Amino acid sequence: MSPARLRVSLLLLVTLATLYHLVVGNLFWQAVGIGALLLYLATLVGQLTRMAKGLLLVAGVLTLVALWRSPNPAQLLFEASGRFAFFATFVVALSMLRLPAYRSRLVRRCGQSMLHQPPSRRYPILSLGSALFGIILNIGVLNLFAAMIEKSNTLGAAQGRAWVREARQRRMMLALLRGFSLAPLISPMGIGVAVVLSSLPQVTWLELAPYILGAAMLIFLAGWAVDYLTGPHPPANKAQATSPSLRPLAQFSVLLVGIVALVFSIAWLLDLRLPIAALLGAPTGAFLWLAWQRRRLGYGGLPAAMTVVHRQLPWLLSPSANEIVVLGAAGYLGHLCVGLVDTQQLAPLLTVLNQWAAFNAVLAMLMVVGLAQIGVNPIVTVTLLVGLLPQLAIEGLTPPLIGASLMVGWALALMSSPMTASMLILSRFTGVPATRIGYRWNGRFLVTSIPLLAGWFVWSPF
Repeated sequence: MSPARLRVSLLLLVTLATLYHLVVGNLFWQAVGIGALLLYLATLVGQLTRMAKGLLLVAGVLTLVALWRSPNPAQLLFEASGRFAFFATFVVALSMLRLPAYRSRLVRRCGQSMLHQPPSRRYPILSLGSALFGIILNIGVLNLFAAMIEKSNTLGAAQGRAWVREARQRRMMLALLRGFSLAPLISPMGIGVAVVLSSLPQVTWLELAPYILGAAMLIFLAGWAVDYLTGPHPPANKAQATSPSLRPLAQFSVLLVGIVALVFSIAWLLDLRLPIAALLGAPTGAFLWLAWQRRRLGYGGLPAAMTVVHRQLPWLLSPSANEIVVLGAAGYLGHLCVGLVDTQQLAPLLTVLNQWAAFNAVLAMLMVVGLAQIGVNPIVTVTLLVGLLPQLAIEGLTPPLIGASLMVGWALALMSSPMTASMLILSRFTGVPATRIGYRWNGRFLVTSIPLLAGWFVWSPF
């Protein structure tokens, strides 16, 4: 068995054992999943980025602290390892949707339709489209659409005007980045929802939805307004008299609604929390989509879909190793920190924070954004804060408000920090430094949107 196939086999064992535990509640299978996870991590020696290695090192140090300070270290470490396995399972489950998407002609037609819209409609359509595609493709949407943008944005398309080509590149890349960053807010299957709801079992997605969807609308409108006001607005290319049809995008939206409906149906029928239902619904939806693409091969396309999944899993999951480690280690660290921190020692801090009431949500949002600028991944910050803040019981700071503010901070961090993977991908395609994209290109948008979002959280009617 090849190393790649061995890693995938261990990862599938982690996924299946964790799912069985989450649905049925069997601790034996949780232990099996944790054991398979440790073996999987052992096979990644020499395969991880510096950030992933650093998080594993910090996790190891905090494990020793837990063994020293915790009154019940075995239970604490077992539960924290279960969190690691949960997030690894989440990455695997959501990654399955990429398999049919990368093979879909509908996806390619959607991309071409969005990119060839007239300038007046290009920003909203590209931003909304990248948000929708980001729900399924995750960060893969940046690679896919950025490549399309660079291929279509030629000097010929700009009628030989280099400044027009550069302006189009900036505006389309920012629409792509901002739209992608909205995906964790608008998607019930997003990683932000999974982190928040798994840490706040008393909160439901319907309680989060008014805050996060309202914030997403503010971010979208602020981005559109800044794009329009900062321009420029060169004369349109007369050779392109008609706009491409948006029918492919409408068809894709119907498909996406179907997958989300499947997730909600599983949550309702099996009486499961939404993040657990997403772990079941995403692979099921992906498999049905694959079968539909191969329905002409007989038996409803099911055997052909099974063959594709078996052959392509190493290709699909091997690049996810760093994502699994970063997200899983963040969940592990967050659970350990919550278990080790004595909230009674934070009483002096609580006295100060109680005076600020709901404004603490704004501070939490800004902390996620600020720490991202110095390289602290938003996954780590959100996981830690979503575990600690509810324990402080700050007056006026409800759990849904805490979760929503942290998710919005995560989205803003993706749009601004030059050290995030999203910014590095755009820098690679454009040849523009990530700091210039995050601070120069996106500076006016951030100055506009952050006060609006602060006002939304302080004076929200919900």
